[in-house]
Amino acid sequence: MRRTAAVVLIVLLAGGAWITYIERWNHGGGTPVAWRDLPGGLGAAKLASPVFLRFRKRLYLEDYLAARLAQVPRLPAVDFTRDEVLLAAVGARSSTGYAVRIESISDQRSRIVVRVREVTPALGDPVVAKVTYPYALATIPLSPKRVRFIWLGRP
Repeated sequence: MRRTAAVVLIVLLAGGAWITYIERWNHGGGTPVAWRDLPGGLGAAKLASPVFLRFRKRLYLEDYLAARLAQVPRLPAVDFTRDEVLLAAVGARSSTGYAVRIESISDQRSRIVVRVREVTPALGDPVVAKVTYPYALATIPLSPKRVRFIWLGRP
């Protein structure tokens, strides 16, 4: 009985240590990333599904858009030898009052964290009732780290 309790205690302590490592050290040490917003970079692209993606090559971005859009828009000038593109889209919305905004991008020890928020219209805002497809497009310096999008939701 004591041996079983000791094993359980060791497993719990090891699990707690691992969680502390992941949350405090591995995902800590965040520094801001210099990023460039590309407003309107895809024109009026109709990205019907919510997506949070990164593209390290122009061809990957072009292929993604060609598979989803009737006409691929002219892409903004991006030097893919130095930068990569981040895309955050929320899908269809009911008016022109919606937008997607990248709040911040930080470089942590093991990942790049992108915080994204959807902007919604207030009750008295002048909007047009029509289907829109808000998105945010940005570039960051190339990184071997994985990218984690954090959806902050609506304000």
